[in-house]
Amino acid sequence: MSKAQSADPASYRCSACHGDEDWGPNHPIRGRAKSRSLSASPALASTKEFRRTRSLHGPCPVTTFGPKACVLQNPQTIMHIQDPASQRLTWNKSPKSVLVVKKIRDASLLQPFKELCVYLMEENNMIVYVEKKVLEDPAIVSDDNFGPVKKKFCTFREDYDDISNQIDFIICLGGDGTLLYASSLFPGSVPPVMAFHLGSLGFLTPFNFENFQSQVTQVIQGNAAVVLRSRLKVRVVKELRGKKMAVPNGVIENGVMPVDLDAEVGKQVMQYQVLNEVVIDRGPSSYLSNVDVYLDGHLITTVQGDGVIVSTPTGSTAYAAAAGASMIHPNVPAIMITPICPHSLSFRPIVVPAGVELKIMLSPEARNTAWVSFDGRKRQEIRHGDSISITTSCYPLPSICVRDPVSDWFESLAQCLHWNVRKKQAHFTEEEEEEGGGGGGGGGRGSRLGLSSCCPH
Repeated sequence: MSKAQSADPASYRCSACHGDEDWGPNHPIRGRAKSRSLSASPALASTKEFRRTRSLHGPCPVTTFGPKACVLQNPQTIMHIQDPASQRLTWNKSPKSVLVVKKIRDASLLQPFKELCVYLMEENNMIVYVEKKVLEDPAIVSDDNFGPVKKKFCTFREDYDDISNQIDFIICLGGDGTLLYASSLFPGSVPPVMAFHLGSLGFLTPFNFENFQSQVTQVIQGNAAVVLRSRLKVRVVKELRGKKMAVPNGVIENGVMPVDLDAEVGKQVMQYQVLNEVVIDRGPSSYLSNVDVYLDGHLITTVQGDGVIVSTPTGSTAYAAAAGASMIHPNVPAIMITPICPHSLSFRPIVVPAGVELKIMLSPEARNTAWVSFDGRKRQEIRHGDSISITTSCYPLPSICVRDPVSDWFESLAQCLHWNVRKKQAHFTEEEEEEGGGGGGGGGRGSRLGLSSCCPH
């Protein structure tokens, strides 16, 4: 790569990212040249473009997260997929700025928020960013003791201020929704996220706040495991239909910057980064939804029902799990397609490779429009002629683990979703073994049905 750059001063473009990333002499290449996390190694084509090899494992994600964080590389890889246990956080430089994301309108989080901010500023001499509306809480405004700390905050407003290149790592205080919100603030590379369980469910927030000082110190020192949670890059193309969009300060009504209003006449193009799922549903209509699903340009099915969920492995334990889908570990490179109450006995959830591109449109014979939401936000109507393109993003979210990616995931399944929770079956006594088993309830079903006594039930 270095030889090619010195020979040709022109910038390189990642074609698989649809023009999201540019490289040139004054723009360093993101990630490391020898990265083999989720895909084959990138190679320069004869056209002098930096092309990302398309494979079953999807686009190779960048290995840098924010200005200073990256994943510690392990030369021992299996099938070009990094062992989850080897994903460790490291810092190129010591982190100095931290974004604290707090759940709004929750009085129980005020004290933990204050303690954390004081610790970060006074003990670690860090620059703390918070959203402006967090400091408008009456309990914070009226707290005179917190006044000196409050003056040192750097504030921002969602959809108006870009803080992408100013944050070294993120700390979330709240539930899973807080982590999803933090993800939405970064359309590109996401800094490492440390999420404390202070909400209702806490499937994605593994840290307890009781001993936050030692845990935060370990992260700052770079002693932590991370799980790379893949995100979906979603491109929505809508017809303007003669209605002008209000663009105050360069931001449209629903808070999303239009990517290109002039690419097609009468079209509006928007992009989103989604951590959990994209949900297309029938909205308030009483009719079935009727949407066509294309995979790499080929029509694979028409969804007739309440809608369809396109989710990441992280989102497989959210709405998709409630709709009957399997649960997928975040390290598996995949996209899941799950129907919502399909009017068909044979329509089962499917898992497709992370490298494919899905396109969803209203069927020509659809009786009504559809509605789409992204991680439960930015809900909007989809009409005939509109389209939704979905593929795996090159920018995953690095979530810091308490122990390791596998242990944390199974711990969350057991604690939050009560996965495989069942009263233990009593063992046989010596007399029962001699008599051939029996017993009441489900434990004796094998004997009653004439099955072998070794039946697992």
